[in-house]
Amino acid sequence: MSEIARIILDGKEYELPVIVGTENEKAIDISKLRGASGYITIDPGFKNTGSCKSAITYLDGENGILHYRGYPIEQLAEKATFLEVAYLLIKGDLPNQKELDWFVNSITNHTLVHEDMKRFFEAFPTDAHPMGILSSMIASLSTFYPESQNPNRSIEDVELTMHRVIAKLPTLAAQAYKNNMGHPVVYPKNSLSYTENFLHMMFGLPTDDYNVSPVVNDALNKLLILHADHEQNCSASTVRIVGSSQANLYSAISAGIAALWGPLHGGANQAVIEMLETIKNDGGGLQKWVDKAKDKSDSFRLMGFGHRVYKNFDPRAKIIKKAADDVLEALGVDDPVLDIAKELEAVALKDQYFIDRGLYPNVDFYSGIIYRALGIPTDMFTVMFAIGRLPGWIAQWKEMVEMGEPIGRPRQVYTGATKRDYVDITKR
Repeated sequence: MSEIARIILDGKEYELPVIVGTENEKAIDISKLRGASGYITIDPGFKNTGSCKSAITYLDGENGILHYRGYPIEQLAEKATFLEVAYLLIKGDLPNQKELDWFVNSITNHTLVHEDMKRFFEAFPTDAHPMGILSSMIASLSTFYPESQNPNRSIEDVELTMHRVIAKLPTLAAQAYKNNMGHPVVYPKNSLSYTENFLHMMFGLPTDDYNVSPVVNDALNKLLILHADHEQNCSASTVRIVGSSQANLYSAISAGIAALWGPLHGGANQAVIEMLETIKNDGGGLQKWVDKAKDKSDSFRLMGFGHRVYKNFDPRAKIIKKAADDVLEALGVDDPVLDIAKELEAVALKDQYFIDRGLYPNVDFYSGIIYRALGIPTDMFTVMFAIGRLPGWIAQWKEMVEMGEPIGRPRQVYTGATKRDYVDITKR
C-alpha cells in the first residue's frame, strides 16, 4: 500500500500521496493541495521543494554520493571521455563504439560559427566579462538557426540543435578570450579531441600548432566531467523553467549561463583565486586569515571550502585533488598564489575546526588552482564551468520537454499593502 501524508487545515484533513524514488528518496506530492484547500506551501529558495521527477543525476549530500544515470562519478572521471559522458546524460545510457563515433563526428562537424558573429565580438567593450559575452552569443545562435525556435520541430532537428550548441560553445568561449586579449582568432581543428581542440583555440596561434600536454588534457577532461551535471541546482532549474515556456534551447542555455555567472554558483572558483590573491597582497601570513575564518563576528569566509549540498565531503574534490597535484608537478608552476592555496589546503585537512564542520576543500577550490596553473584568466573560470555543465543543461531541458512539464509558475504569499485609493499628486 502506498504511503499517504495527512495535513489538517481549518479542521479539515487532506491526504497527500507520497512519491518514492529509485534510491528511496521520498517526497510529499502537494501539486493538488491548493485546488483542494486554498493553501500553498512556502519554501524560500526552494531548498526543500522538488520541482520535478528526474532520471538524470542522483546526489546524496550526507554520504558524498554523485551518480550520472546510475554510474558513480568516480568511475566516469577515471575511465570516460567528456563526450562519452555527454552522450550518457543526454541519451540515458553509455554509447557503444558506433554510437560514440556518430556523436563525436556530428559535434566535430559543427564547431565553426558563422563569420558574421565576429562583428558581435567587436561591439563588446574590451574589458567585457566573458560570461556576459558567452550568454549573449549563445542566445544569438537561435537567430542563425531560426528552425530551432519552432516548438514543434522534429526529433532530428532537436538533436541537431543539441549537437550544435555542444560544438559551438567552446568555439565561442575561446573567441571571447581571444577578443579580450586582442589576439587573432584560432579556428577549430577537427583532428583534435573536444578538450584538445578547446585548448588549441584558447592558447594556440593561427600559424602554429599548440602542443597539448597529456596531463593538462586529462585534468581538463576530468574537470568537465565533474561539472557536467549536479541535479536541480540554480542554473539547471533556470534552464528547465525557461524551457518550460517553449523557449528554444539556445535561449534556455543562455539563461543557464547567466544563472551560473553568480558568485554563489559557478563564480565560486573565481572567488577562490580572488580570496587567495587578497591573502597574498595582505602580506600578513596565512594564520591571520584562518583565524578570521574561525571568528563568527568576522565577515571573512573561506571560499572553496564546504558545500551547501555535501554535508561530509564533495566526492568530486577527491578526484580533482590528484589532477591538481599532477598539473602543478607537470607544469612546474612557480606562483605564490598557488603556494598559498596548498598551504591553506593542508591547514583545512588537519585543523579540527574545519574537520568538525566538514569544511573540506571542494571542487571549486581545486578547479580554481588548475585553471590558474594553466594560465586561464580568472574571469574565464566560470566559462570553463559552463562548458562542463552544458551536457547537463541539455539533458535537463530534454527531459523537461519529453515529460511534457507545464510552464513553471511559482506562487507567493503577498505581504504588501492592502487596497488603497489613488491620491492626486497635488495632495501627497
